[in-house]
Amino acid sequence: MKSLASLFLFLHITHIANAQLVEPPLKKYQTAEDIAYRDGNVAPDILEHCRLDVYFPTNITNFSTVVWFHGGGLTGGKRTVPKELKEQGIAVVAVSYRLSPSVKVTSCIDDAAAAVAWTFRNIDKYGGSSKRIFVSGHSAGGYLTSMIGLDKHWLADHGVDADNIAGLIPFSGHTITHFTVRKERGIDGKQPIIDEMAPLFHVRDNCPPLLLITGDRELEMLGRYEENAYLWRMMRVVGHPDTELFELDGYNHGQMAGPAHPLLLRFISRISKD
Repeated sequence: MKSLASLFLFLHITHIANAQLVEPPLKKYQTAEDIAYRDGNVAPDILEHCRLDVYFPTNITNFSTVVWFHGGGLTGGKRTVPKELKEQGIAVVAVSYRLSPSVKVTSCIDDAAAAVAWTFRNIDKYGGSSKRIFVSGHSAGGYLTSMIGLDKHWLADHGVDADNIAGLIPFSGHTITHFTVRKERGIDGKQPIIDEMAPLFHVRDNCPPLLLITGDRELEMLGRYEENAYLWRMMRVVGHPDTELFELDGYNHGQMAGPAHPLLLRFISRISKD
């Protein structure tokens, strides 16, 4: 009888073990797709273009979030979650925004601000922390990042204090007035302008921590490293306590995003521990 009982116990344990082996692993990340980040009171064409995806971990809470704006000169591109930011213990909010020439660049910036404001209001529903929202993007996305982080009125229009952003990480973004703005005004693309549409115009000592990253100055788009170096210097001059600048030697404008992501993740880890 004892041997028979032992046999049944062995078979029962073996059945459980085999069941555990064939059970699919827990899914640790999910993506909520095609979410409208503006309310239903706006025009249908705005609702069509102002969409985002939320890629988020499901096995942790209180995580950091990166709001990510794609590049494309403010005239093209589409939202995507960078592969280097997947499965890194953070959420990524990938944003689409309206594009020139269908709209003025001011509408592009306002869309970016609306998407960040949506994230502040909603990321807790996905398990994230509204105190750990970072903003980043490549090229045109870097310009949007800097504009809404440095010029406080864009986010204020949506009920958010820009200083509540945990950190700004523009990848190779204009810090002078964007060339698409200059095109709107009939100004040559090689004529540098610094006015209210330039992040440099809004230098201040009390903005969120700022990580500036560009490609190699000899391979980058015209003047892009030098613009960012000037912003870095002026932030130091006004007494901002946490501005860093990295130049990625050997990488051009398009190539620099991949190797920049580890710097972004390290920056997020440092800020989130403070």
